[in-house]
Amino acid sequence: MVEVKICGLTAADQVAEAVKAGADYLGLVFFARSPRNLDPARAAELAAEAGGARRVALTVDATDAELDAILARVPIEILQLHGRESPARVAEIRARFGLPVMKAVGVAGPEDLALLARHEAVADRVLVDAKAPAGAALPGGNGLSFDWRLVAGRAWPRPWMLAGGLSPENVAEAVRRTGAPAVDVSSGVERAPGIKDAALVRDFVAAAKAAG
Repeated sequence: MVEVKICGLTAADQVAEAVKAGADYLGLVFFARSPRNLDPARAAELAAEAGGARRVALTVDATDAELDAILARVPIEILQLHGRESPARVAEIRARFGLPVMKAVGVAGPEDLALLARHEAVADRVLVDAKAPAGAALPGGNGLSFDWRLVAGRAWPRPWMLAGGLSPENVAEAVRRTGAPAVDVSSGVERAPGIKDAALVRDFVAAAKAAG
């Protein structure tokens, strides 16, 4: 069955709804420019409500000190690196912190698949997202999709997750066309930036799991 990550949760009721809907992963964002940003203290409160879902910390080009500050307060199972971290930096973080690392790779065209392959060599999992447009304030969570044909039928040496412009309306098609074993959504289940809609979360999880 397809696994589902609900990312950018900002309130306890959102966490509760995601868990109730059957989400497998809960994404907590630590990036100051994001409307979904959390400080470690607030994130710790939300993480405590995660139940059996795995807690993922999304960071963007974070320093070791910033990661230390997060992990000192928040029980995290997976580190999601969503910036311009090099494969060497991914490997360094994985070794230093002893946690599984998921590296997000933005895809817009065939030329981006080479970077995807380089990160697969060092990360525990890759998250294939739509590449943010030039000048975008956020590296993800922009509600953009990419041409799914770029990854359809690809041989994957690591577990992977599909993101980028997914919604309750298109997630089943995305799973069927790409074979994605896991999907990630943020803005596609929001009624405003950082405000998840419980009905959209339920519909998204149900549609994704029914497709796989």
